[in-house]
Amino acid sequence: MRRLWQKLWSLFSRGSTDQSQQPARRSLGELGEDEAVRLLKSKGYRILARQMRNSFGEIDIIAEEGRTIVFVEVKTRTDESGGKPWEAVNQKRQERMTRAALAWLKKTRRLDRSARFDVISILWPDLNKPADLTHFPRAFDAQGRGQMFR
Repeated sequence: MRRLWQKLWSLFSRGSTDQSQQPARRSLGELGEDEAVRLLKSKGYRILARQMRNSFGEIDIIAEEGRTIVFVEVKTRTDESGGKPWEAVNQKRQERMTRAALAWLKKTRRLDRSARFDVISILWPDLNKPADLTHFPRAFDAQGRGQMFR
């Protein structure tokens, strides 16, 4: 475990001089989102937005599968010591995503479209090897008052 943290530190610290090891000082989460986008594109999804933020919250990826708008939460971890990555998408996070998604649908005038929430769980213990991605389509229903995606 310590060795992994040393590797991550050397990849992202300002003092590192090994440019071949530095992925432009991007965080593990950003690298995970890049992998998630690749996965979604390979499945035929069209990416509409990334890291969308509004006053209600943030959505990592907004994609389109056919006529369905897909709001995707990406969770990336180096190990499972704190649980599986997807377990971090708790009730509170689901409610925030629901509110943010509704605001986005209103703003972009897409309230007439069907929508769903997916989760992509990424376990990536060694950045020099491929990550283990698991896609959970329809991971949860809209949460909070006035559920919108029935």
